[in-house]
Amino acid sequence: MTLEYPHEGETVRAIEDVTLSVPRGAFVVVAGPSGCGKTTLLKSLAGLLLPTRGTVSVGSVPVRGPLKNVGMAFQNPILLPWRKIMDNVLLPLEIVAPHKKRFHRERKAYVSQARELLASVGLEGFGDRHPWQVSGGQHQRASLCRALIHQPELLLLDEPFGALDAFTREELWQVLQGLWLQRRFTVFLVTHDLREAIFLADEVYVMSPRPGRVIYQTPVPLRRPRTLEDTFSAAFTDTYHEIRRRIGEVIAR
Repeated sequence: MTLEYPHEGETVRAIEDVTLSVPRGAFVVVAGPSGCGKTTLLKSLAGLLLPTRGTVSVGSVPVRGPLKNVGMAFQNPILLPWRKIMDNVLLPLEIVAPHKKRFHRERKAYVSQARELLASVGLEGFGDRHPWQVSGGQHQRASLCRALIHQPELLLLDEPFGALDAFTREELWQVLQGLWLQRRFTVFLVTHDLREAIFLADEVYVMSPRPGRVIYQTPVPLRRPRTLEDTFSAAFTDTYHEIRRRIGEVIAR
């Protein structure tokens, strides 16, 4: 797949000849430097951008526009400040078919689902608070719940932990891993943090500077569930240094 877009009178080639396949239920991470096309690739999977050449398919169905069976979370959680945490989490059910047609009729059941999801990420009892009453890490936990409340087949994550401090970020790696192990949805995460990529992924794809191309891919040789102790293991550090070496080779050209 190749994707170009106009910018200030010129044509920018963001992605060039990218081919990859993500098995159902896998946790895939695309890593690379800022501006390499990671977010553009993510938007193409969601149907927000269509390729200039080639095709994008989700579940063997070509993507021709925005998808409904996708959850998304970003670096900025963008919780609506006038809505409580519970109402922010429930928002997709109010606007995504088929839930929106039965939302008011089945609200009690949906609230129960949301409360269970919040509890699973450590936010039990926080549903009645407003966004300004919780921390940045709690914002991101609520954002993950909002992305998952309608039980999407595919979860797309755009550097969701990039704005958090190191301790909170590592804690949320474990939260996300726990959610994935429990529910086994397909995850496609983009990040520039190689430690994050290796901790979370089944498979890591590395992209070059723009135009983004896949220059390296590797399975992660770590068993699950993973702990922070695993980040000090030989398998983890060897994988980290090999990815860094591959990125350095491309940048040096």
